[in-house]
Amino acid sequence: MSERTISAQKDKIIYATDRIGPAMRDLALSLHQHPELSFEEHRSAAELIEPLRAAGFAIETGTGGLETAFRASWRRGQGGPTIALLAEYDALPELGHACGHNLIGTASVAAALALKAADVEFTGCIEVIGTPAEEDGGGKIIMVEKGVFEGVDAVMMFHPREKNMVLRGALACHDSTFKFYGKAAHAASAPQQGISALDAVLHTFNGINALRQFFTDDVRVHGVITHGGSAANIVPAYAEAKFILRAATVAGLSEVRRKVYAVVQGAAEMTGARVEIDEGLIYAERNNNLALAACFTDNLTQLGVDSYDPPTSGGVGSSDIGNVSQVTAAIHPYLRIGDVTPHTPEFAAAAGSEEGLSAMLTAAKALAMTAYDLCHDDAQLAAVKNEFIQWHSQTVLAGEKQ
Repeated sequence: MSERTISAQKDKIIYATDRIGPAMRDLALSLHQHPELSFEEHRSAAELIEPLRAAGFAIETGTGGLETAFRASWRRGQGGPTIALLAEYDALPELGHACGHNLIGTASVAAALALKAADVEFTGCIEVIGTPAEEDGGGKIIMVEKGVFEGVDAVMMFHPREKNMVLRGALACHDSTFKFYGKAAHAASAPQQGISALDAVLHTFNGINALRQFFTDDVRVHGVITHGGSAANIVPAYAEAKFILRAATVAGLSEVRRKVYAVVQGAAEMTGARVEIDEGLIYAERNNNLALAACFTDNLTQLGVDSYDPPTSGGVGSSDIGNVSQVTAAIHPYLRIGDVTPHTPEFAAAAGSEEGLSAMLTAAKALAMTAYDLCHDDAQLAAVKNEFIQWHSQTVLAGEKQ
């Protein structure tokens, strides 16, 4: 049976979501069964676009210059705010949808479709913005730089997790690939003629491990060897490692990068190898808009869903919505899909489970109800926008003082 609230308008949104629920479940499961990696999500994007186009949304593809990005828009009345529901749909190598992006993308589509079908009274523009490559590539970062979020008053999405948390934060993040070039030689008969690029990689790991006691508690540094040589009896002429560096803020991350890069350069000098550093995009820390979060939390409560405080320390990752939250009001709440941890086979299974699908539809209802509030209640919208303006002014002022 559908939930009921104290608002007839929101009840219409809930009923509309329930009516499209079976189709949205099928959509989420189809994405789950056909995972696609970052920047390769052609099938997934097309599947998410299809019901939006059928419902009369204006469709733009290639948004921000990204082939698998899109924007679907629908306006009711003249004027009012623009509220964006973000869709993620890339998967992880080998693990598939072990971060639940099949649920994320479908929830935002379902919320937009329910708002239109419910025919509730508001003025504004509802957008679904398809944002590829969250896992590897920073699609939203590129889209921010291309101005995709200019004119958007607020953005929202949900993320599956093991616990309901509206205000969980995220770390600033940066990935770097260290490419070491040495000299090949026979490892038994003439090792003295070689320069081991692999040794440089190993010294990098050891050096970073030695740094850990000097990092602040928020810092996380983790890496893998992506190439270690071709044969045990050949001194490796090329070796490569990829690291992800994280810190509470972009400012703190810059100091972590300085220390890690010094280790990398030192490892090259120790072995006689040459190193090249390929840098990825910088994922900013998340700025949760408290007024927007309070509105979403209230709607969860109306749906009979409790939310809990996030961890006081640790227990957080990174996401490119952090960069979006630097340019407009944003939230990234989490809803429980089971006792599972992201980026594991167990989480991938939960993302296609009944509990996962149910949480997705709950999220769709709360997202749609919150978008309705912002388009219907001038005071709610003003609180969200004024908070962001004040935060942004303080952030710019703090940057100027550094």
